[in-house]
Parts: sequence; structure tokens; C-alpha cells
Amino acid sequence: MTNTTAAKHRRAGILPIALLGLTAVFCQAAPATPATSAMTQTQTVSETLSARQQAIVPIAAFAAAGDISRLSAALHKGLDTGLTISDAREVLVQVYAYAGFPRSLNALGELMKVLEARRQRGIQDAPGRAPSRPIPTGEALRAAGTANQTKLVGAPVQGPLFEFAPAVDEYLKTHLFGDIFERDNLDWQSRELATVGMLSALLGAESQLQSHMRISMNVGLTAIQLEQLVQVLAERVGADHARRARVALKQALATSPKR
Repeated sequence: MTNTTAAKHRRAGILPIALLGLTAVFCQAAPATPATSAMTQTQTVSETLSARQQAIVPIAAFAAAGDISRLSAALHKGLDTGLTISDAREVLVQVYAYAGFPRSLNALGELMKVLEARRQRGIQDAPGRAPSRPIPTGEALRAAGTANQTKLVGAPVQGPLFEFAPAVDEYLKTHLFGDIFERDNLDWQSRELATVGMLSALLGAESQLQSHMRISMNVGLTAIQLEQLVQVLAERVGADHARRARVALKQALATSPKR
């Protein structure tokens, strides 16, 4: 890792705070557009979430909420239903961008305990894979992050907020949408399922939740699949989480092009 990239990672410690006040701004300002076959990491459209996809939602929600005991059970179930070690780890790393480093680090520590307990029981979980390519640096990283951000949101992201706080714009483009979203060992649909799960657990993040419902549709998740996500929250996480997600989905559908 270069000194420049390391410095960006250290500065990115402010990113969770920025995201909670920022995502809604740029997502509401940019019209959502349907996903195209050329969009990076958009998967084949299905009318239902797979067992693996469903498992991501409670893992992300419990990790963001800091509910470690329920996270442990969700991790066991997720690994049993097809999540690889890499999948689970990548979701829990991403938690820090929305809920902060403490929640992410605690969740990763719990994953380590779960994996050790499963090894002692003779369970060999699939390791999964690492990113298939090196993460770019410098101007190439900013260009990749800008392109990823535009695809996810549906339009270029700009506005007075970014003129007022250009450092946040830089962190979003180079770190969140660059360093994180360039890691292709977790597809974009899975990342958005995780993000919606996380935001459903955070009081006061309703507008960001609505924005990520739209982004979820931009990466190819259907309204039926997102309704199923809400049901997973209701059945496996909690009524309040499901209520927030249901309201956000309804609002996102009302303001998005017909799917």
C-alpha cells in the first residue's frame, strides 16, 4: 500500500458520519435509472432472493446494531446456507462505512469466534475468494470510484454540499466507491442488500435507507426481491427494522421510474 493510499484510509475514519448525512443528498438529487446489462457486477434478474442473499440481511443489521449475540446466530445460519468466509468478512468490513469502526471491529471479532467454534466441530467453511484484481491508486482510483458512484446512483454526483465540503466528496469517490466497491469478491447486489440491512438498524437514517432502496434497484434487484428483504427483516431481525425498510421501499418506488 502506498503512503498516499494509507493516508486516505486513515482520513476515512470520518466516513461513517459523512455517509449518514450525505447519501440522501446526492441520491435524491440524482434520478435513478434502470440497470443495464453493461453495469458492473449486475447479476441475472430473479424474482426471489437466494438463501445466501437472504442471510446477508440479518448479519448486516445485527452487526450495525451491535447485537453480537444475535449476530453470532445469524453468522452460523449464513455460513450453513452458502455464505463463504470471504462473503461474511466483506460484509462486516463494509459495516464501518455506515455504522463505524467499533461496530465493524466487534462484528469481525465475533466472526472469528464463530469460525473457530465451527472448526472445532469439524465444519470446514468455504474460504471464498479474494478480489480478482489490484485496487488502483492515485488518479486511477478516483476515476474508478467516480465511475462506480455514477453507476450506483444513476447519474453524476454533484451539488452545493460537495462544494462546501470537498474533502467528503474526495473520500466518497476514492475510498467508499473506489477502495471498497472495486473489491469484486462481493458483488454489488450483495453490498446493497448489506447496506439496506445496516441502515434499517440505524435510527435517523431513513432518508439514506430510501436512497439505497433506489440504488438496489439500479444494480438489478427487483421490487419483489426488496419486498422479500423487508419480510426477512420482519421474520429474522425485528418489526422496527422491517417498518423502516417498508416505508423506504414504498417511497423509493413512488419516486423511481417504473420497473
